[in-house]
Amino acid sequence: MQGTRLGLIGYGEVGGIFCAGLKTQVDSVHAWDLKLADAASAAPLRERAARDGVVLCDSAAALCAAADLVISAVTASNTVAVAREAASHLRPGTAFLDLNSASPGAKREAAGLIEAAGGHYVEAGVMTSVPPYGIRVPMLLGGPHAEVLAQRLRAFGMDASAVSPELGVASAIKMCRSVMIKGLEALVIESYTAARAYGVEDYVLPTLQETFPSIDWTEQGRYFYSRVVQHGRRRAEEMREVANTVREAGFEPWMAAATAEKQDWVAGLAAQGLFADVEAAGGWQAYADRLIAQARS
Repeated sequence: MQGTRLGLIGYGEVGGIFCAGLKTQVDSVHAWDLKLADAASAAPLRERAARDGVVLCDSAAALCAAADLVISAVTASNTVAVAREAASHLRPGTAFLDLNSASPGAKREAAGLIEAAGGHYVEAGVMTSVPPYGIRVPMLLGGPHAEVLAQRLRAFGMDASAVSPELGVASAIKMCRSVMIKGLEALVIESYTAARAYGVEDYVLPTLQETFPSIDWTEQGRYFYSRVVQHGRRRAEEMREVANTVREAGFEPWMAAATAEKQDWVAGLAAQGLFADVEAAGGWQAYADRLIAQARS
């Protein structure tokens, strides 16, 4: 949409996808990421920005000065901190879209900071993995400015729907869904790995297939292992926010907390190189074998 100057806070996987996908829809695209302060971690970001035509900023202040639509795409634990930093520099009337997987309470706190600075805060619940959808990933928007921004985003070709003028509804939908989705990932890893350790996977998986015939449990297992290995840290952060969401509703988040621990455990092993040469195409068994070998070492 002509006249829009887009600013992305967080130039990781999601931020990079949104920058690349929206660059032809807006007048300019700027991005800022804390990793830009470190020469080693900044190098690949600068290469990608040069390729995609994205202008990198050296501070939140520079980004906010250049943008009238700011999108926050950082890790869940930094949701409020980023809103606080942006609020110090936002120009009044700037739209602030919060994509982060944070609890309703965190989103309301972030909204208070942005609104106090004269910005227009909108929460988003991103309802599935951004790849392979790109900017067409389904997202639910919430807050008093949600409908206006949803119309603006749809003009960019995005799949954005305003679900409620009340803050916290969109994030609650997202986070309650994550109890199931991220929980299934953790359950599959625990079940499949234990089954393989006992040598009974050829009995266990067929029973799952019989009970839930619409799911390819072999392929789903491969996908779940690969996603946790690649993105376990980020998923663990999200699940801690999911636990906060359950807690804010008045319940003890036993399942969400355990899922966060499982995701973090696998991510820690991945960071140590346990899965360095495991190809996703090799199937879930290759991942499970590494976990079994590590446990028995």
